Amino acid sequence: MSDHIDPEKLDRLAEVAVRIGVNLKRGQDLIITAPVDTLPLVRRIAAHAYKAGAGQVLPFLTDDAVTLARFEHGDDASFDRAPGWFFEGLGQAFKEGAARMAITGEDPMLLAGADPHKVARVSKATAIARKPAMDPIVGFEVNWNIVAYPTPGWAAQVYPDLPVEEAQGKLMDAIYAASRLDGDDPVANWEAHTARLKERVDWLNAQSFSALHYTGPGTDLHLGLAEGHIWKGGASPALNGVVCQPNIPTEEVFTCPHAYKVEGTVAATKPLAHQGSVIEDIAVRFEAGRIVEATASKGQDVLRELLKTDDGSSRIGEVALVPHSSPISQSGTLFYNTLFDENASCHIALGQCYADAIEGGSVLSPEELKQKGGNQSIIHVDWMMGSDAVDIDGITKTGDRVPVMRGGEWA
Repeated sequence: MSDHIDPEKLDRLAEVAVRIGVNLKRGQDLIITAPVDTLPLVRRIAAHAYKAGAGQVLPFLTDDAVTLARFEHGDDASFDRAPGWFFEGLGQAFKEGAARMAITGEDPMLLAGADPHKVARVSKATAIARKPAMDPIVGFEVNWNIVAYPTPGWAAQVYPDLPVEEAQGKLMDAIYAASRLDGDDPVANWEAHTARLKERVDWLNAQSFSALHYTGPGTDLHLGLAEGHIWKGGASPALNGVVCQPNIPTEEVFTCPHAYKVEGTVAATKPLAHQGSVIEDIAVRFEAGRIVEATASKGQDVLRELLKTDDGSSRIGEVALVPHSSPISQSGTLFYNTLFDENASCHIALGQCYADAIEGGSVLSPEELKQKGGNQSIIHVDWMMGSDAVDIDGITKTGDRVPVMRGGEWA
């Protein structure tokens, strides 16, 4: 661990991830997936999980050097393979009651020099194989959480002008602030923050809009909302009854758009770090819910490969509202990490919807979900399209317009 990473801050992050994030229950197993560079946080999380009465803590680690070795030396056929047996095992563990913790901190530019077609093939093969492990998460069947650690590769991208260890320390401070861990009682911080998010959720659910209309530079988008959509945000109960906070940090309220009722243009307001590449200046046009034109000033090939993943990858499965004044936005830091950048800006997600953002969605068949407008895909990729120059109106069922956001702030 870098000498510049405050051990007390790291410990508090681990404790909040266990107590508030995943809200681990006594006797419950905890499965952790993480890059090997995040081991200092993995170890702290394990300690706090066992203090909370964990049955067993089971970490599974990935390594950048091993990933790169595949792209440098792997046989061509290797890029269409993924360990389905591994993901089936994870899915079985979730079915038997295990909780899930994911630690993010990957180098966003790790695969920038790799063949984008090979990156896309690996991404697709992994997404298909991962379905048994992702379905319980997307369906919110179990309590889960994602949290971040400042790895050297990631920190160097966020603060390229600093020595790596110093960059790690600065990124740890930024993670700490964004994760609302300051002050004497971070648990109380999170309870107050969740209450504020719930006020927004309750107002939006009471409006029961049929659509949202976004206007801003390069953006004129009419976005239909799914039938029976439910706005959500902050801590929520999983189907196993455990109230958890899936994302630390989080600033969003979100719901399910109608995958076939999106029309118009959208320009991204931040770069998207995806699969080891950074995609900049995304601009797309939707017709009948599908992206029919897509450009980017950088990473355009990666974007277009992503949109070809499957039938649902060029439609959207999530829409989220975040005020421009969110602490992450106001920090002025571009994190090159979706967990943080999506909480600095209103965003949409290509691909799979969250079934629990539709009334009764968790028990609907895929066909029933589709009829209500829920998108189906093996991917779920968030990208940012909000700023202080974007206005949003809600469209009621009778066609009236209600201001939702003005200049990136709640109206």
